[in-house]
Amino acid sequence: MRILLVGGYGTFGGRIVELLEDEPRLTLVVAGRSLARAEAYCRSRASAKAKLVPAVFDRDGDLKRQLGEIAPDLAVDASGPFQAYGEGRYRLVEACIAHGLNYMDLADGAAFVAGVGAFDEAARAKGVYVLAGVSSFPVLTAAVVRKLAAGMAWVDTIRGGIAPSPYAGVGENVIRAIASYAGQPIEVRRNNGKAVAHPFTEQTRYTIAPPGHVPLRSTLFSLVDVPDLHALATLWPEAKSIWMGAGPVPEVLHRVLIALAWLTRLRLLPTLSPLARLMHWATNRLRWGEHRGGMFVEVAGPGADGKRERRSWHLLAEGRDGPLIPSMAMAAIVRKALDGAAPAAGARAALMELGVQDYESSFRGRTIHQGIREDTALAGRPLYQQILGDAWDALPTEIRAMHDLGEGEAVAEGRASVERGTNPLARLAAWIMGFPKAASDTSVRVRFAVRDGREVWTRTFGDESFTSHQSAGCGRASHLVCERFGPMIFAFAVTTDGGRLNLVLRRWSAFGLPLPMWLCPRSNSFEESLGGRFRFHVDISHPLTGLIVRYRGWLRPLNKAGFVADDADPAKLATLSTE
Repeated sequence: MRILLVGGYGTFGGRIVELLEDEPRLTLVVAGRSLARAEAYCRSRASAKAKLVPAVFDRDGDLKRQLGEIAPDLAVDASGPFQAYGEGRYRLVEACIAHGLNYMDLADGAAFVAGVGAFDEAARAKGVYVLAGVSSFPVLTAAVVRKLAAGMAWVDTIRGGIAPSPYAGVGENVIRAIASYAGQPIEVRRNNGKAVAHPFTEQTRYTIAPPGHVPLRSTLFSLVDVPDLHALATLWPEAKSIWMGAGPVPEVLHRVLIALAWLTRLRLLPTLSPLARLMHWATNRLRWGEHRGGMFVEVAGPGADGKRERRSWHLLAEGRDGPLIPSMAMAAIVRKALDGAAPAAGARAALMELGVQDYESSFRGRTIHQGIREDTALAGRPLYQQILGDAWDALPTEIRAMHDLGEGEAVAEGRASVERGTNPLARLAAWIMGFPKAASDTSVRVRFAVRDGREVWTRTFGDESFTSHQSAGCGRASHLVCERFGPMIFAFAVTTDGGRLNLVLRRWSAFGLPLPMWLCPRSNSFEESLGGRFRFHVDISHPLTGLIVRYRGWLRPLNKAGFVADDADPAKLATLSTE
């Protein structure tokens, strides 16, 4: 297959090349207005198995001549901004149909994608496919909604969002598109009908948290003008509300954009387009934070039994893998076409071309994690099961038994060793927190008291006790376990790895005031099953003091009669206590 990539050396075109260059059956014509840039880009991909051909292509030029000279089987428009294409916005679509060529694009403009349907009859007559919006919005979102909606009577609310890494590298055309519509009126579905909204003047806060992985920081999302706002309504006409957002970081720059969008909405500025170049510079220069990105989709509606359900899908990508996701739909469709499963002829938004399973092969081998949270079904379940979602079932039986706490009280007993730091500040911190004294071998007893989903843990090492309160976080601590020691609250992500449960510190506060993480104590805490026994390891230190406390050991739950829950023989219990 010979593919013309318009904008092939740009941000998105380059990512398409990166995803397809291992396919020797492809010839990728990397094209744009600059032959020198196209040649330089092709030289930079020296290890590509696909054949890379640099070329000049101007979508505003003589399309008939250019398409005739390049003679592709498929033309891909990866340039944009599609919102600014103007009167001749579909020139390339029309030229491809006239030449009997297949066409796809990464259009992110709702109006542009919706308008492609007007060419359906012409495309069918020529036996070619024309697919618009072949990106995360709306291909992946539509696939996820179909998966989440399985078994529900209908879906009445759909919302989603993308949170790119601050180091993703945003192309200038993306920024030009945002600048063109921020604060401008757009049509959305709301309250079971059409309504007018203004991008970047509506916000929601959400935490992307794939089960069993460290969630993203709580992210501020703003409404954006994407194809989903109209396209999803064609698949789910019963949906009363559809909302899609973007969560760019750092948040301070996002809030500047929000303020500018409000100036446009209030007609104090006609448009943000003159600021696009400055916005692009700021986005790619003023950046800090974690090199992680993610995406979420959430649906709500009545289940098969008539009771209201809410389900959510979460995706997390580490490092450089996140920026590739918007181009993965294009790569997946091309690979399916190579294997004889090309899209059907016709012109349409690319809503039904892929399922979530089609993405999974692209995710494999990358640090991309996804998972579903049955938010309604988990209500009332034990705290750690609520936080872990479907990752709970993968934990060893011994760990699940220790955390499978219902209302009331439970007790576990075992043995432990305790080490204490010698630095005077470390000793003071341990005394304030009530941590036990050093001991090479001591009895340990943990009493769990559960009330309204909150757990009180009273740990007794020998004859010394200290207590903490655990609960599910909310707001910026959403999907975290919050543990309170007096006025101090520590918020942990609960992750799983090879059967081990890890507690990763993500936030902390004192007297209700959030504190910076660089001042926070360091924690290395995990639980595991060894030899059929629950074992714990807690290590707390601080850069200024070194070790504060380290305690580790084993526990076995007791039943109400006071015996080990899985072995009620008193003689065996006595033997265990000496191990």
